[in-house]
Amino acid sequence: MDRYIAGVPCWADTSQPDPDAAASFYAGLFGWEIENVGAPDTTYLVGRIRGEDVGAVTGIAEGVPSTATWNTYIWVESADETALKAAKAGGTIVTEPFDVGPSGRMAVIADTEGAQFRIWEARAHRGSAIVNEHGSVNFNGLNTRDVEGAKRFYGEVFGWDTGEFDGFTAWTLPAYGDHLELLNPGNRERMAEAGGPQGFEEVVAAITPIPDDQPDIPAHWSITFGVDDADAAVAKALELGAEVLVPVIDAPWVRMAVLKDPQGASFIASQFAPENKDVAAKEAAAAA
Repeated sequence: MDRYIAGVPCWADTSQPDPDAAASFYAGLFGWEIENVGAPDTTYLVGRIRGEDVGAVTGIAEGVPSTATWNTYIWVESADETALKAAKAGGTIVTEPFDVGPSGRMAVIADTEGAQFRIWEARAHRGSAIVNEHGSVNFNGLNTRDVEGAKRFYGEVFGWDTGEFDGFTAWTLPAYGDHLELLNPGNRERMAEAGGPQGFEEVVAAITPIPDDQPDIPAHWSITFGVDDADAAVAKALELGAEVLVPVIDAPWVRMAVLKDPQGASFIASQFAPENKDVAAKEAAAAA
């Protein structure tokens, strides 16, 4: 059975000026096993945990600005149809749909603010096999200045809605909750027993408004990796040459930090911390 359904982020890779050095960094930080699965004379370094694909490192194409970045892939039934839908909704097709060998078919899209993401029509490659564990993708998020415009665009392209969950806004897809229940019977009940917000099983990504006092930050998609210990992960990242953009903080349900790898790609390291579930409410009460 497929791990994902249309409209759900399913894979992440990072484009890097020096992919071998980047792969060494993430192997050191997350314990990834690395294998180059690229075609002859190409580099596509897949990171694995217990032999299962969790993410990848690739080079930057010639003629493209050599800025290191993490890329979000969203599962679609048809890359060609979704690309046309995105263009009709006001987005831009940065790279027209193309085949990636037998793995799948993809395109690069920019939304109405310029935030880029990938769409993935899966064939042999079915996306991340492990999520929500140490060293694997835990969340994806859109950082935007135009929340209402984003709602219109992503609603038209993927059928996403939005919801409010313990102090943050998230993209939701009702069919995803049903899919998770099918994959893991009793999922909704277990989440409710753990005190999870109602409807959280339908969340596919987060929405983070970019503050007005940060005019130089462009709209973009971000990647969050699960870690067992946020403080230890930050210490290890620093040892490996990373930079801390936001020190470890407590947020609803998590303890997290924002890091920049040695070549400049930023990502979030997030430790699941159920004891922090009421952080937002406590901060609001203290402010009042």
